Amino acid sequence: MKFLLLGFIFVSVLSYGQDSKAETVLKSMSTKIEDMTAFYIEFSASVKNTENGTNFSETGKGWVKGQKFYASYGENTIISNGTKTWTIIKDEKTTYVTDADDDESENMNPKKLMTLWKTGFKNKYEKESTLNDVAVHVVNLYPNESKDTDYHTIVLYITKSSSELKKAVMKANDGTVMTYTVTKFTSNPTVEDTKFVYDSKKYPGYELVND
Repeated sequence: MKFLLLGFIFVSVLSYGQDSKAETVLKSMSTKIEDMTAFYIEFSASVKNTENGTNFSETGKGWVKGQKFYASYGENTIISNGTKTWTIIKDEKTTYVTDADDDESENMNPKKLMTLWKTGFKNKYEKESTLNDVAVHVVNLYPNESKDTDYHTIVLYITKSSSELKKAVMKANDGTVMTYTVTKFTSNPTVEDTKFVYDSKKYPGYELVND
């Protein structure tokens, strides 16, 4: 599970390359998501590596409101109120607390998946295709500094009609392939700020650790 959670962190720190068609598609997707006051997302995630026999899947969901977010992956949960982030690991019965501006905490925000291309990547428009009978753009991202990352390619599938991300495939250097498929997306839902605050009463017996 920890591997799956960390796989969701697509992060680097340099400027991105230029492919005019790819950038048009990516900017349209990012603008749409950044203009929303909030959104709700559900997705499935799979991790496979034929060489070492890894093959498992999880489902997840998340609410995002500005810099606040609540995301669950399998039985584990991450909550951020924009100041603090709580990572709740059920198997350990432990909640890890970090500052929300910590790089790792910030990049657990589901919103990152729609805007990650802006820093640290070259991009290339691959082709037009269909995904579950929906017309999509396929765009590849390549980290500028591949020697500093554990992966070499991220493939994004973005709908042609609505500029929504439908699927992301992360290809790791060790042969692991992580696939995230969006199964539901709701823009601007009503969500109370209390959703983004850790309530210890909901997690009796959990150790609270300042990480």
